[in-house]
Amino acid sequence: MTEQQAQFKAMTEGTAGDWQIIAGHMRPFMNALPGRIIEHLKLLDGDYGGYPVDRLQHCLQTATRAHRDGRDEEYVVCALLHDIGDTLGPSNHADVAATLLEPYVSEENHWIVKHHGIFQGYYFFHYVGLDQHGRDAFVDHPHYQACIDFCHLYDQNSFDVDYESEPLEFFVPMVERLMSTPKKSLYQKALVDSDAA
Repeated sequence: MTEQQAQFKAMTEGTAGDWQIIAGHMRPFMNALPGRIIEHLKLLDGDYGGYPVDRLQHCLQTATRAHRDGRDEEYVVCALLHDIGDTLGPSNHADVAATLLEPYVSEENHWIVKHHGIFQGYYFFHYVGLDQHGRDAFVDHPHYQACIDFCHLYDQNSFDVDYESEPLEFFVPMVERLMSTPKKSLYQKALVDSDAA
């Protein structure tokens, strides 16, 4: 059986029927997102970039530390995915991760992920000719301390070759639960309508 597809060549030619077909494909595509995220995260496996542990182990350590410290599932998933942008956005990895997570997480957790790069710089920027205190530009922001805490408690110390992290499989159900339905999305109404159909 051939998959039903819209028939337009340009969006200006699209009909309500075409868009109902497309909307019908939206939910299954979104439901598969956690799997695609996990597969992308696996690209960090074996990628050391000069660090003592590979990028995947760093992410697993960060998430494991947050989990063992009693942080909620949303926070733990943010910790797991905070560096997922390393492969596609080495110049702005924090922005890549934050954009991916934004529809699914609180404003505070989004802000932490988005800004962790400059906050993490406190620990090493002065060694590479950058401003160690760049994070202080955000000192009056309500999530300033939360980002300091994330970097200090979970991120900067997760390069330990002897640390026993939970395996990636431990976190997969958390990613699936968190990313099952966006909290905010331009397409929110279309998602609700396609679920109801």
